[in-house]
Amino acid sequence: MLLEALRADARLAEWLRDLESEALPREEAVLPDADELADVLLDLAVAHEHVNELVALRARLAADPEATTLLTRCVARFVRDMGEIGKGWEPPAFPASTGALGRCFHLYVFVAALPYVRAHHRARGIPDDVSRRTLADLGRQVAVHRRRLGTPGLLFPWWIALHFHGELFQLGRLQFQRARLGRRTGRAVAAAGLGAGPGDPCLSLHIADFRGPLSPAACERSLALAREFFARHYPEERHEVAECHSWLLDPQLGRYLPADSNIMRFQKRFRVAYQETTPDDGVPVGFVFGDPELPARELPRRTAVERAVGDHLRGGGHWYVGHGWFPLSTASRPRR
Repeated sequence: MLLEALRADARLAEWLRDLESEALPREEAVLPDADELADVLLDLAVAHEHVNELVALRARLAADPEATTLLTRCVARFVRDMGEIGKGWEPPAFPASTGALGRCFHLYVFVAALPYVRAHHRARGIPDDVSRRTLADLGRQVAVHRRRLGTPGLLFPWWIALHFHGELFQLGRLQFQRARLGRRTGRAVAAAGLGAGPGDPCLSLHIADFRGPLSPAACERSLALAREFFARHYPEERHEVAECHSWLLDPQLGRYLPADSNIMRFQKRFRVAYQETTPDDGVPVGFVFGDPELPARELPRRTAVERAVGDHLRGGGHWYVGHGWFPLSTASRPRR
């Protein structure tokens, strides 16, 4: 059974005790029935080839009383602070010992939370197309899991939790997370005289895979959509600054990519706040090649980005996450 495997893991046993220390919610989490679940999964961009397996797993979940109680507790915890920045539930990934139900369990949590998510979106007046495209990132995450491990599931359930908690929205090519400036980036912003600093609202930019080129025109469109969207639907938050924390801001990319490439033009939008000093090679390898554990010597060289990432590592170099920002009102275009 699912909970037996969770209790056998010391870290997850503690997580369970924390959940179970709260009173059982009055309302049970309701999953769509088998017929409706297929449509819901397709609406969330889950690939057709996974639907039968996920519908069958739903029956296994429903037949396990402890697992259904856990689902109820997880949904209640997840929706408790819906829309509040930084208060979302961060579900841990379950180990392989929990089997197929464990690797897909959080997917059912998000499906059961859908009525609460959509109610929050309606209350904020968020357009249906924005809601649909944002929540469809769940299907993309299932595809990422399949690309890496060959099965449906969620590698990073805490990430998709941002989408379903009203903190992150897909607006064109880019994703925008309602966030707050951290200490180091906030101090850099304050030093530039923008009237914002640590702890103030900002928009954190994320670059989703499977979304086409990161062209300047696509970025401009996304930024224009974001300015209008957040001013209209979250008017109480003043987002003066956009930030990004990514290996795409590592200046070493400039050694390998043309200055007019999409990635370098994206990088030039940002003012550098600081650079990490600890290497994080698995991030670019995972993003570009689909598996962060691939040895550098085996990385393909089919595209300019693949050659840049792989050749740099094969030459003994490392990649570092960069932290950058720009004022939303005046600096959306790449600096020349």
